[in-house]
Amino acid sequence: MMNVLFFLFLLRCHVATTVTHSLKYLVTASSAIQDFPEFVATAVVDGVQIGYFDSNKKTAEASVDFAKELMKINPVYLKLYTQKCLASTQIFRARIHNLKEVFNQTEGVHILQRLNGCELDDVTGKAVCFFRYVYDGQDLITLDLQKMTWISPKHHMSARQLVLETDEAKVKHKIDDFTAVCSMLLKTFVQHGALLLQRIDLPSVSLLQKSPSSPVTCHATGFYPDRAVMFWRKDGEELFENVDHGEILPNNDGSFQISEELNITSVKPEDWRRYECVFQLSGVKDDIVTKLEEAAIRSNKVPGSGFPTGPVIGVLAGLLLLSVCIAGLLIWRKNKHGFQPANREQGSSEGEAELQRAMSR
Repeated sequence: MMNVLFFLFLLRCHVATTVTHSLKYLVTASSAIQDFPEFVATAVVDGVQIGYFDSNKKTAEASVDFAKELMKINPVYLKLYTQKCLASTQIFRARIHNLKEVFNQTEGVHILQRLNGCELDDVTGKAVCFFRYVYDGQDLITLDLQKMTWISPKHHMSARQLVLETDEAKVKHKIDDFTAVCSMLLKTFVQHGALLLQRIDLPSVSLLQKSPSSPVTCHATGFYPDRAVMFWRKDGEELFENVDHGEILPNNDGSFQISEELNITSVKPEDWRRYECVFQLSGVKDDIVTKLEEAAIRSNKVPGSGFPTGPVIGVLAGLLLLSVCIAGLLIWRKNKHGFQPANREQGSSEGEAELQRAMSR
């Protein structure tokens, strides 16, 4: 099964001055993947999937309650989205065929993705759109909004090879139309989904470490929206060395998570108190600060040698108790019967009777 690549863009700015909403369309077309739709399209608003289409179902559907209610009021949205997706299925199939010829590929699994949409500034009301294509996990071609031209990071792909418009005037006209429609839809979705999209959920923050020599990971999960940053600082100053920045990733429940690692191999134990992990969420005034303290770290390390003495001692104690019981029973039987050989049939019947008495207790 294929892992669909969601492109999450995070601006590392520690002071959020404006609120930006986004509407993103992610299209994933593939070839030679068994038991997976040839074409999949999702619509995402502020990190929340609101719509879905695939080439097996052939019908677009709303994914969350507020989008379902909106589709009941304006059923034309789903109808138009379904028609566009059905047409795009054929277009992307042809584009993958062209790309396989360009890169001289005759077989194997290949994936072409497009991420497009718009971002809307709440304060200025200005909307900016974006278009980006990715092939087999590598950037393929992106729209330059300044020059209204398509650019390839490795200069191995032209817009004509993807059957894209190249005339600057026509490109600008199409982009203006797309931006107007996209921003209008985005405003509608944000208005109807305010309770879900404009909520603020604070995260649970933990310090994690696999072993005493491993980096300490500051992990925050369950927060919303995804406009957040996390960083380590020492003596109040942000650290840029010996840290590993993680991406904001989606959780299954619509919230997000992020991790930030700190290499402490060169940090003396007495200096740990000078370090702290800082989490900042847009719309929240106060930061969540977690001090680097050994007692706060959740680790996999086992006290002592690491040998599982607890379970072993428990088993040995059980065996010893069983041995004492058996010995006591033998001594009792010896004192009562003197271990005299019994008649086979008599012993059998006595054994059965004894078993029945034991079961009836």
